[in-house]
Amino acid sequence: MTGPDPEAAGDEDLGALPERTCIVTRRKGTPDDLVRFVLDPQGRVVPDLKAKLPGRGVWVDATRDAVAEAVRRRLFARGFRRPAEAAATLADDVAALMRREAIQGLSLANKAGDLVTGFGKVEAAAGAPGLAALVHAADAAEDGVRKIGQALWRVHGERSAAIPVIRSFAAEELSLALGGALVIHAALVAGPGSDGFLSKWRRLARYDGKLAPGPATDGGMESRNSGQGARQDRTAE
Repeated sequence: MTGPDPEAAGDEDLGALPERTCIVTRRKGTPDDLVRFVLDPQGRVVPDLKAKLPGRGVWVDATRDAVAEAVRRRLFARGFRRPAEAAATLADDVAALMRREAIQGLSLANKAGDLVTGFGKVEAAAGAPGLAALVHAADAAEDGVRKIGQALWRVHGERSAAIPVIRSFAAEELSLALGGALVIHAALVAGPGSDGFLSKWRRLARYDGKLAPGPATDGGMESRNSGQGARQDRTAE
């Protein structure tokens, strides 16, 4: 008697186990490490980022390269054990959904009172306890970014390397998410709203290969302050 085909394992094959298997790499991981996909009624592959849609699901490592390879090698049909139509843009579609979720998370952090905007307020927050992250528009002027980095360094010193400095979103995206007024700089303070946004942002950054897999550490942030805030090592913009 033979068991189920390991190359075609979906989430239902693993029962209640917390681990899932990527159909591309065969690597096992938790649902936080992978992206779930389901089929719509027309047999099209649909991302299920929240892993809540009904039906059989298959899992892919939460990286752009893995999703693109699953499409290229037509692995979804094997995983679903039936014809599956995966759009050539699927990897980009997943990134767009993750980006939208991150922006929504930033909006929720603002509504929860965990975020301040405006250069002066952000500079003050950078030098205060309880700072969770700094957010600069991707198109922010370098002089403003540098000055806020200096304020961060003056208070936090070497510990500032563990504070995320995020430059993933354009000023237009930040402004729309936070109420329409022009937003160039923002600071997140500790709180559940900040935690929710940072979780979504890290997932997006890892998906695009701009953040190392695994728990965030002082070496895994998008950019790090050093040299009294005057230099920023941008590892992911």
